[in-house]
Amino acid sequence: MNSFGEKLRFSTFGESHGKALGCILDGVPAGLKIDEEYIQSELDRRKPGKSEFETARKEADKIEILSGVFEGLSTGTPIAMVIYNTNQKSKDYSNIKDVFRPGHADFTYFHKYGLRDYRGGGRSSARETAARVAAGAIAKLMIKELGIEVKSGICEIDGIKSKNYDYNAAKKSIIYALDAEMEEAQKEAILNAKNEHDSVGGVSRVEISGVPVGLGQPLYYKLDGVLADAMMGINAVKAVEIGDGILSASAKGSYNNDEIRSNGFESNHAGGILGGISNGDDIILNVHFKPTPSIFKEQHTIDVNNNELDFSLKGRHDPCVAIRGTIVCEAMAAIVIADMCLLNMGSNMDGVLKYYKN
Repeated sequence: MNSFGEKLRFSTFGESHGKALGCILDGVPAGLKIDEEYIQSELDRRKPGKSEFETARKEADKIEILSGVFEGLSTGTPIAMVIYNTNQKSKDYSNIKDVFRPGHADFTYFHKYGLRDYRGGGRSSARETAARVAAGAIAKLMIKELGIEVKSGICEIDGIKSKNYDYNAAKKSIIYALDAEMEEAQKEAILNAKNEHDSVGGVSRVEISGVPVGLGQPLYYKLDGVLADAMMGINAVKAVEIGDGILSASAKGSYNNDEIRSNGFESNHAGGILGGISNGDDIILNVHFKPTPSIFKEQHTIDVNNNELDFSLKGRHDPCVAIRGTIVCEAMAAIVIADMCLLNMGSNMDGVLKYYKN
């Protein structure tokens, strides 16, 4: 499926080496101020080619709004946005026309559909996430009106973990590092892998603050379940933790429980969600990205006729996909929260009466 969300729903279209990428965002309430400069700034954070720590493919990722906005405000109708590809080098992929790249979706796409767009992975390419960032930027504008903020940064690269989580530092870092003291070691790990024609994985930490109590739709549209779904749908993500995550499995209940006082919770092991519903505390997620599968070492594989061969990849690829991936995590988190805010408006009669009686 190419769509996500319930009340706030978006669909993306386009391929890595096609003419354009884009999305249609439906369900945005009329009257939201649409700041195009802000949307572009979000895309600029994710766009490729900004440094030696990213792919060399340079794309402007210039956003163009086609519908749903009039005189700077949302009209309540679908908002369509497009981003034109301008720097494809499809010839770089001619040597894998009939070859499956290890770690990529080539094998599964081909066997599911009977064909595949081999140019950069086509629809399975992380290039598609530019459209998600565009949709997420509008969701951020919406939840900002409610005092909700989504921020993120890189808390781990190649096993090198942050000891501090400074989101202001992440904004200034070329790799969005949360810990300035660990940044140089993390950069070195990326460049070492790049020089060895290899890649490394990483972890994005996402924090959502200002969330009211009550977001989430149990039992089958829980807030934590949908956030995990949103993150796992991002290319290269292999695991998602909420709150203490896997550490909860080795903790005692007396430690893991977030005790409560009149002024709030004394800890936040739950990561801001209880029973699939936000508890008013900060929502914390750790999103784990695998190493970029596009590496330049010779590898074993097969072709579409099941012939074994060794091959070397060409092209332009991120040595650590987690870096730009953290911006996509922010976008998807914002979309989920905005969707949940809209869904929550009719969860009890007070909310219904407040709208129709006032």
